[in-house]
Amino acid sequence: MIKRTLFFSNPAHLYKRNEQLCISMNKATETEDETKIITIPIEDIGVVVLDNKQITLSHALIDALLQNNAALISCNDKHMPSGLMFPLDVHNTQTEKFRAQLDASEPLKKQLWQQTVSAKLANQGRLLKKLSLNPYPKPRQKQLEESAAYLLSFAKDVKSGDGDYHEARGAAIYWQNIFPPEMNFRREREGEAPNNLLNYGYAILRAVVARGLVASGALPTLGIFHRNKYNAYCLADDIMEPYRPYVDKIVYRIVTSGEDWKELTPGIKKYFLEIPALDIVIDGEQSPLMVGLQRTTAGLMKCFEGEAKKMVYPELQ
Repeated sequence: MIKRTLFFSNPAHLYKRNEQLCISMNKATETEDETKIITIPIEDIGVVVLDNKQITLSHALIDALLQNNAALISCNDKHMPSGLMFPLDVHNTQTEKFRAQLDASEPLKKQLWQQTVSAKLANQGRLLKKLSLNPYPKPRQKQLEESAAYLLSFAKDVKSGDGDYHEARGAAIYWQNIFPPEMNFRREREGEAPNNLLNYGYAILRAVVARGLVASGALPTLGIFHRNKYNAYCLADDIMEPYRPYVDKIVYRIVTSGEDWKELTPGIKKYFLEIPALDIVIDGEQSPLMVGLQRTTAGLMKCFEGEAKKMVYPELQ
């Protein structure tokens, strides 16, 4: 069953009662008129986004959400995700899973990163190919077709560990072409819009990926490629790479919709709440992203444990 993503941008008090998340919008109390309270089964929740400084949560609710492997995302004053909370112990063979991950050899990690980069480049190519079908002027369509073909071919040439930097070289082609030329877009974390939309979407995706890793018994801190000592979610940043084009597709839809997308408004944020429920295809089977992602993270653990040699990633349609 696909889990729900909840987004709170107004003052509210959230608490637990009878295995339900109870939402009081008027005041921080658990005793007001029952007719004013909204309730949601905790077992149905996958992600909770908190984007208001006047939101309060009971400890019992936090514990119940963590027990059900829900991800809690806290946003800062700029309304960007600034923190994640996950359970410490979800899998019933947690220690064995951790040991397998810790004992993974460098050659294995390089092979996993090769597969990850290859899957990312292929999905980037598929997205550009899909965009080339739009009614653009012929020069634009041709450039998209050529760039898509290049990335799809480039994806097949990635070597173990990506020592030739195919990911970075492919990114240069990809970002030059994905948005309309008149935007003069440059992908920079602190750059002009729609960089802010990409950052927000990636943050939501990152939380979903980290949630899946925890559910599969992995340590999201220890990456196969990313190694920043200040990053608590290196493995999530690794595994989310082939899934990024799904966020890019949403951002493209926003910037070409005619809406005012310069500011990250609540209306714009709603687009990204659909990320866990996006349809993806893995090995010819369609499923919601959150469900398919569980196959990816479970497959990763099988690789760590020596039961498999190939990662399971989606193919963007």
